[in-house]
Amino acid sequence: MRTFDPTPLYRSTVGFDRLFTLLDQLAGPEAATAPGYPPYNIERTGENEYRITVAVAGFAESDLNIEVKENALSVKGDKQPSEQKGEVLHQGIAARAFERRFQLADYVQVKGASLENGLLHIDLVREVPEAKKPRTIQIGSGSKPTAIIENQAAA
Repeated sequence: MRTFDPTPLYRSTVGFDRLFTLLDQLAGPEAATAPGYPPYNIERTGENEYRITVAVAGFAESDLNIEVKENALSVKGDKQPSEQKGEVLHQGIAARAFERRFQLADYVQVKGASLENGLLHIDLVREVPEAKKPRTIQIGSGSKPTAIIENQAAA
């Protein structure tokens, strides 16, 4: 029997919380994470706010590029080689180029990005347009036709 592992979806999407909750219930308690470079976190900071934190130690702002195209967020790092002052006996700090892609849900926008202490923080917000929000319809009584209230958001 074939099984579906939704774990790769968790690592590359933002704003699909309800869908993932449903998939979690269907898939069961097993959860696994795959290693990757660079490591990152996706966290919910508010009801409609998210933050992606990518560990980019050794990269300067000029080495990083963040691009949003349609519903895809791309983070690229390309470290420019620097002059070595001495001979390297062991190189354990990775300085290789990378590209991370994240699929964004509808109406998720990037608010901004900051680099501090080797961590790249990308702040996102989900802003649903008024036309897409639920609206209230009043119910009439008797033989009167019902009135439709146009474009009022539910409280």
